[in-house]
Parts: sequence; structure tokens; C-alpha cells
Amino acid sequence: MAQGAGRTITQAVAVVALAAAVTVFLSVAAVRHGFFDLQVYYGALTYWARDGGEIYDFLRSGTQYGFTYPPFAALVMLPMAYLPWSAAIVVSVTLTVLASAVVIWRLLDPVARRSGWTRWFALAVALCLAAAYEPMRETVNFGQVNMLLLFLVAVDLLWLLPARSRWAGVGIGLATAIKLTPGIFIVYLLVTGRWRAALTTVGTAAVATLVAAGLFPDASREFWTEALWNTDRVGELAFVSNQSLRGVVARLDPQHPSTIAWLLLVLVTLVVWGWRSRAAVAAGDEATGLALTGAVMCLVSPVTWVHHLVWLLPGLILLVDNGMAAPARSRRRRLLLAAALIGYALLCSRIVWSWEKDFTGVDGFLGSNTYVWISLALLLGLPIRRWLTPTGGARPGGDVPAGSASGGVPQLAEQDRGASAGQRHRIGGLLTVR
Repeated sequence: MAQGAGRTITQAVAVVALAAAVTVFLSVAAVRHGFFDLQVYYGALTYWARDGGEIYDFLRSGTQYGFTYPPFAALVMLPMAYLPWSAAIVVSVTLTVLASAVVIWRLLDPVARRSGWTRWFALAVALCLAAAYEPMRETVNFGQVNMLLLFLVAVDLLWLLPARSRWAGVGIGLATAIKLTPGIFIVYLLVTGRWRAALTTVGTAAVATLVAAGLFPDASREFWTEALWNTDRVGELAFVSNQSLRGVVARLDPQHPSTIAWLLLVLVTLVVWGWRSRAAVAAGDEATGLALTGAVMCLVSPVTWVHHLVWLLPGLILLVDNGMAAPARSRRRRLLLAAALIGYALLCSRIVWSWEKDFTGVDGFLGSNTYVWISLALLLGLPIRRWLTPTGGARPGGDVPAGSASGGVPQLAEQDRGASAGQRHRIGGLLTVR
């Protein structure tokens, strides 16, 4: 017991030290945005609900920025209009932290159990590291909704879909009704042949949109006919914060970005994503399907601000998962953990901002698009894991057993076929390899 208590004290001290180091890092590296986007939401909702104006007519003073989300998002956020500004900040930060903790825990817990890590310690370390992650700190500092949307999608893909719940698809549908970009997960369900979940998703998004239209017909009409198509409301495509393929093309020629080149890049990217996503689902690896689709969403969206790259978090965590599941001291383990570390470090570094004012030349092309290259690397290189039966074969149809010990995050199979018998053990009826 004394040994266990000593270990707990050591881990607690380590967490406090890490939290202090992250705090110092944030005090130096983090940019204060003053909850800019939350101010836009708050101002638009107040103007709409309390001052009698139209929500899509509102622009934040001195800017071209207004409310850009569908009317259902306005309905969900409507209570904010009746809160004091300080309370709105507290709610925004609290919901983001809670959503982040749940998603990270779901992906990290199987890794912690397989590796023998104390589970509270693993989560505490992960949350500290997440706080330093630029897209996460930008999400918090802007008052954005990214992690809430990722949480809704993750509920479907990591909880409900593996359990074959009739509710699978509701989370993606709600996320799509709040913000259109998660709609790519509807395509993911269709491409991978989950028709029932796809129909549930479409039905949920449609019902949510129709409810908002019934309650707010004028706002709905303005959004779908005017505000949605007004690209000036979202910012400059060539701005270095736009880490999408569209941003890459725009920075090559800011005055006349080639739409054809962008569409060709998007087409190729979607083909690769569809192929890899089908392989992931066939192997029963829903977590990698989530990570691949999050990465491709960032790539093909016309605008992917740095804070949107919280969608890369599952991919980085799964790189660690794959690395820790590979044989100790193996080349594969070193490569995967190094890839996770380099990707994470770059996504903490604000490196793209070094080319904010001048992204010309080879160094500008490579450096200003650093986060795009990371998204592409995850799309192309993230390993696909395989559920194994006791006989060593893949589970037919990629079905993931509900309530399994891995919690929907499968174990590696192919790279560990040469592991010795002494390294193998059973967890929850699945043959896994350390």
C-alpha cells in the first residue's frame, strides 16, 4: 500500500509540474483573442432575440464578421442571449473542457489499460498536453464550438455505432444541423455502407433544420438564400490561418486562386479517403474512420481555420495507440511515436504564423501550409488496426463487439504477427498483441 501511495504522490507531483510548465508556455505562446467568435455569437443573438433585429444582418462592430451558422445553431445557442457576458464565457469554456475530456478519455483509455498506465494520470497528462495544442487553445480563446461538434460525432462513431444502437447517427445529424461541415460524416456512413445510420443522420439533420425553419422562417430564408453564399463573412481564403487545400491554392496566387486546381485536389483527396475509410471499417476500426474523416474534412473544406484542427486530435492519439501497441524497441514503435510527437509539437508551435505576411517562395509554400501537410500525412499514413478473433482472422464485416474491453478502439494486428506467444494475451474474448 505504501508503494501504491508513493506512486500516486509521484504522479500527482508530475501532473502539477506539467500543468505549471504548460501554464508558463501558454503565457508566452498563446495569443489572446478575447473570445472574439463568442462575442460575435453573443452580439448576434442579443441583437436578434432582445433588440428585434435579424440575426444574419448583424456584423461585429468594425469587422465583416457575422453569425455564419444555420438557424438551428441559433436555436441551440439562444439561451446565451439571456446570460451575462461573463456567464457566457464560463459556459463556453466549461462545455469545451468537458467535451474534450470525454473524447480524449474514450480514445486514450484503451491505450492506458494495455500499457499499464494509471488511468487518471494518463487523462490528466493528456488534458495538460491538449491545453498546449494550438487548435485547442484557439478554440477556447475564440469561444468556438469545434470540440462540441467533435463530441457529438464521436458519440455516434465510438459509442452508438459499435453497439448497433438505433440512435446511431443522431449525433452526426445534430452536428450537421449546427454547422454544415460535419456533414461529411454522412458521406462517411454512406461510403462505408452503414445505410441505417446514414438515414438516421439525414433524418435528424432534416428535422432539426425544419424545426428551426418553423420557428424562425425569416432567419431560415435569409440563411439558405443569402448568408450561406456570402463568403466575405468568413474571411480571406489566402490568410495563413486557412489550413485547407483551398488555402494552399489561394496562397499560390491570392489574386486569382485556381478553382479547377482546388477541385482536382479535393477529388483526389476524397478518393484516397474513401478507399482508406472503407478499409478501416472493414477491419472494424471505427476510431481510425473518425480520425481519417476528421482529417479529410479539414483538407477539403474551403476554409479550415487553425482552431478547426482539433479534428486532428483523434489521429494524433491513435498514432500513440499504434506506437504503444507495436513491439517494444521495434522500429515501428519508434517511427509512430516520433510521428505523433513531431505532429503534436508542430501543432503547438504556431509555426505557420512565421509566414503570415509573406508566404511566397519555397519556404513560404512549405512553411505556411505546415498544418495541411500534417493533415495529409494522417490521411495517408495513419495505420488501420484490425479486430482479431481467437483464431487470428479478422472479424467478418468489421463488426465491433459492443462492450468490448477496447471500448471501440481495436488492437493492432498486421505488424505484430511475428510476436512471440508469450507476448499474447486475451482481453474480452479478443486476441490482442502487446
